[in-house]
Amino acid sequence: MNYETKPSAGQREFPLHPGMPYNRAMSNLTILLPFGLPPPELARDLLRELKLPALATLLARSKSGPQRRQFDDFARALPHEMWLASQFPLPPFGQDAQNSPALACAAMRALGLRVDEGVWFILHPAHIHIARDHLVLTDIRQIGLSETDSRELFEAALPLCAEAGRMLVYGNANTWFLRADDWQGLLTSTPDATCGHNIDIWMPHGDGAPAWRKLQNEVQMLWFSHPLNQRREMQGRQSVNSLWLWGGASAQPSTQGQRQVFNLPDGFAGLGQYARTARADAAIAEVIDAKPEHGLLVLDQLIQPALTGEWSSWLQQLQTLESAYFAPLLQAMQQRQLDSLSLIVSDNTHTLELTTSRLSLKKFWLKPALTSLLP
Repeated sequence: MNYETKPSAGQREFPLHPGMPYNRAMSNLTILLPFGLPPPELARDLLRELKLPALATLLARSKSGPQRRQFDDFARALPHEMWLASQFPLPPFGQDAQNSPALACAAMRALGLRVDEGVWFILHPAHIHIARDHLVLTDIRQIGLSETDSRELFEAALPLCAEAGRMLVYGNANTWFLRADDWQGLLTSTPDATCGHNIDIWMPHGDGAPAWRKLQNEVQMLWFSHPLNQRREMQGRQSVNSLWLWGGASAQPSTQGQRQVFNLPDGFAGLGQYARTARADAAIAEVIDAKPEHGLLVLDQLIQPALTGEWSSWLQQLQTLESAYFAPLLQAMQQRQLDSLSLIVSDNTHTLELTTSRLSLKKFWLKPALTSLLP
């Protein structure tokens, strides 16, 4: 008796060459590269310094032309943050389209904290720089608090939060959490969207904003003369003079999605609970060996130098990504270990999206080029 089987969705009929199985799942990987787009005024000069043959090949030989999307200059989250949050079934919170991603409860669970009820926000100890006529939030990665120092500031702020009727919970040295059930309409901004700008536009707005500003001011006054800040200033380090609030979310069970995720960035690690599988600090060999059907790899090494304008470091990091990721991934496609590779590349107001397949890689007449990254 002769049985005929048809490939299921996501599969193809083979063999294309001897030794390959007749049916296998398609392997598709999406790479999110935040701040892979250089600033327009420096783009040509920066790209001239780069030697990225693998990335240039993937860009030039995409299946169709790159699709570029522009975002609001004053959005409360960066383009890559909005794209990343859109890939997972996050619970709705406030006016989602105008708010920072609802990540607080996911971040709490990722740190081993139980959250069964209430409305929660992410809090970061921060440094706000006083410019000539405005205040500027600096990159929170540069604070560099130890666990001991963070606990010291946390314990100092705890009574003020309790007096205001707010529960403050410690996550780790960089991340705390605040419960405020009556702030469901509060619009907040991610710290990276705010970094380097006049904070007035990105400050929390809506339900609970006056109460938050009052609490924030009280903590700032307490910390102003705190011995820890006096020690930091003597060491030539930034004072920890404020808190940044964002990521409001209502507690509810998480829903598992289909993504296989590798290397989620700080602040977004909690998204792993909405994925089918999530692995942190995965080497490229592990990503390729996983043969993901709906894989997502986040390469966030360019965020910090881009936010702080350290473009020599940005160039170095991109060269490292070429050898550590793009070259092995191109080879994996050429050796039929991956079927397609999508690139989502962003700056602070745009995303560029393109997909390269094993078939489109055969367009040998298209020379490798980085011109897709130009504005």
